[in-house]
Amino acid sequence: MPIKKHLAVTSLLGASFAALGQNSFIVEDLKVEGLQRVALGAALTHIPINVGDSVDEYTISRTIKALYKSGHFDDIAALRDGNQVIFKVRERPTIASIEFDGNKDIKDEQLNESLEGQDIRAGEPLDKTVLDNIEKGLIEFFHSIGKYNAKIDVSIIDLPRNRVRLKLEFDEGDAASIRQINLVGNELFSDEELLKLAESQQDLPWWQFMSNDRYQKQTVEGDLEKIRSFYLDRGYFRFNIDSTQVSVSPERESVYVTANLTEGEKYSVKSFDFIGDLLGREELIKSVIPLRAGELYNGSIVTSSEEFIKSYLARFGYANAEVRTIPEVDDENKEVKLTLSVNPGKRVYVRRIMVNGNQVTADEVVRREMTQLEGAWLSNQSLERSKLQIQRLPYMESVEFDVKPISGIDDQVDVDFDVKEQPAGSFQAGVAYGSYAGMQFNVGVSESNFLGTGNQVAFNINTSKGSDRYSVSYTNPYFTPDGVSQGSSIFFSNYDASKFSLVEYKSRSYGLGTSFGFPIDAVNRINLSGRWIEESLSDIAEYEQTRILRLSFLDEENPDADFDFTKYELSLGWSRVTVNRGMFPTDGSRQSLSLTATTPNSDLNYFKVNYDSRFYWPISNDHRWVFSARAALGYGNGYGETNGFEQILPFQEFFKITEMELRGFDRNTILPRALQRSPLPLKGSTLPDGSPTGNIGGNPEFDQLGRGGRIGGNAKVVAGIEMIVPTPFLDEDNTSSVRTSFFVDAANVWDTEFDIDRYVHLPEHQFNQLDDYADPNRLRVSAGLSIQWISPMGPMLISFAHPLRQEEDDETKSISFNISNTF
Repeated sequence: MPIKKHLAVTSLLGASFAALGQNSFIVEDLKVEGLQRVALGAALTHIPINVGDSVDEYTISRTIKALYKSGHFDDIAALRDGNQVIFKVRERPTIASIEFDGNKDIKDEQLNESLEGQDIRAGEPLDKTVLDNIEKGLIEFFHSIGKYNAKIDVSIIDLPRNRVRLKLEFDEGDAASIRQINLVGNELFSDEELLKLAESQQDLPWWQFMSNDRYQKQTVEGDLEKIRSFYLDRGYFRFNIDSTQVSVSPERESVYVTANLTEGEKYSVKSFDFIGDLLGREELIKSVIPLRAGELYNGSIVTSSEEFIKSYLARFGYANAEVRTIPEVDDENKEVKLTLSVNPGKRVYVRRIMVNGNQVTADEVVRREMTQLEGAWLSNQSLERSKLQIQRLPYMESVEFDVKPISGIDDQVDVDFDVKEQPAGSFQAGVAYGSYAGMQFNVGVSESNFLGTGNQVAFNINTSKGSDRYSVSYTNPYFTPDGVSQGSSIFFSNYDASKFSLVEYKSRSYGLGTSFGFPIDAVNRINLSGRWIEESLSDIAEYEQTRILRLSFLDEENPDADFDFTKYELSLGWSRVTVNRGMFPTDGSRQSLSLTATTPNSDLNYFKVNYDSRFYWPISNDHRWVFSARAALGYGNGYGETNGFEQILPFQEFFKITEMELRGFDRNTILPRALQRSPLPLKGSTLPDGSPTGNIGGNPEFDQLGRGGRIGGNAKVVAGIEMIVPTPFLDEDNTSSVRTSFFVDAANVWDTEFDIDRYVHLPEHQFNQLDDYADPNRLRVSAGLSIQWISPMGPMLISFAHPLRQEEDDETKSISFNISNTF
């Protein structure tokens, strides 16, 4: 070994103490020589004698032992000069730094944690006696993962001022592979069937380079437990793994594993009963647990029954309940009578709840989401629900809790909630140019956790070639202590639809609104809102879809006047949220249903119904592989009459499709087109002199049609599926802020009021070019890859998409980038 130990332990040496013998003397003075780092006062606290005490050889020996026990010294000598006692010491060197080199299977963090468990860390004195144990422990670890040729070189490098540098150099070598796994004694099930359960692989051919046959002790032990569970779950109560041998080849590159099995016969459950205290809920528990008399014995069912009882009792504060199944075996009849012994123990109460890690968010914002309260009994159900509700907050990346017993008190605990925050808003300011919106100027602040209060604030100024919008909104999710939310908003908008590939019209509007949300339970909520809107429409192009709107509100005395409307919108909504996180959820669902309608005294009378949902199903236990599905439906229309015309959904309220709902297509590209009809001019007659009279008025039955920009529709469907996968080359600490997924999107917007039969009089070549905009089956479909990132500037999304189903005049977009979207 490279570690050289030199420990000089001197008791009573030298001529000064040679004549002391068993005689005692009175100490007149004490001295400690050789101190450098250790203060004199600290050294004296470990010396159990004082001036004036009577000491002898035994007393001095005990003092030296006490000084060694302090852990500060490598060498101690005691001398007597008259009645003066002098302790000469050599301090242990201080660890200046610890270095690791060559370690691959053990990370630096694991090594540091292991060393700290032995009180070896930078700044502390070095106890060389523990280094041997550390080296042996590391060698045992490498053997457990199949690295039998691993070597460790521990060296201590002296530095000035009695300091040392501790260096651990690793030569891990190659891991031994499992050459063969032998099962002996199994007759009911073949080796192949049992080894399918095992994670360990054996003697893999070279072409299976993606698989791993490396020997790992814990993995093999786990595989044998799977085999044990396999038999126990099928009634083989007496199954046993009698012995296990692991043989290593001479070159230490191959391992042979042999397990000797006794299968036994099948046993059934004769009956089951309870003893102990079930808090008066014995019949309920008996009816709920999956144990049944007369069925084959099943180890998994027995274990799950025990866990259910413990979990059930923990809901009522009995956090330390003990449940033990006592079998009474009848080998002659192959039956097992099970007795479940239940000891609930003392009811445990929560003394104090601590919140850690919240640098921005106020404690009360986190605590108001908790259903576990201080002073109440400890409930695992309340703790899990508290964790879930905190984690749903958009500004929380992760939440964990730890129940800590209180020393000397067996019926109280403390609970620590450790939270990790993440950016919950965005700030935007700048000038940009895009092929779609042209030159843009924007200033925007959106924050879901304003000043750590949990309140939501948004202020936005957005201008582009066809749109100016200014808005301010504020939402307090806890307007009342019981969770009623309240929000307010004010906005101004100036919009030119023709700049966005839509039908020509201009809209100028402003308004304000307020909303309230009422919690029904932990996951369901009812929302009420109202808005007052003043809107002015101008430059409305004359199209088939706008004809009724124009005729309903046209001022015959001033046909060029703007259309001015006052609208009072009321909304009633329901939402259900069961996702496990506010951002990037991996389990649960979000659903919402809303009805929005203008009041009868509004100038425009219409309603809209929207349903939106998204579901997440984790595929892997670590939630890194997740399947997700989404669906959105919308329908709207007008109600009542104005100037003898039935109201329709105004085209400025039509449904549209964004780039995020249908990736791979430009926004608004799949909407119905506006249609413009006109009579076909008829040629005039020829005058007697042969000159033409020119064209005259057309046939009152129109027979010519032109298509304008996109106008939207009053019905909408959006659907999609995604496979969320681990992001490659990404540190595990960042997996909760970056998401990668493969997706398939589908969407359509149609107009239920459109009647293609009105155009049957068109020339055949024109009619054949006309699409049926009332057809809900004109779905567009795309597929691709999406990467989402919760950046310090706000949520960002980049997607690469390819259309799978499109129509001739659709505009596609292979790559799209967005910031500040809601995922």
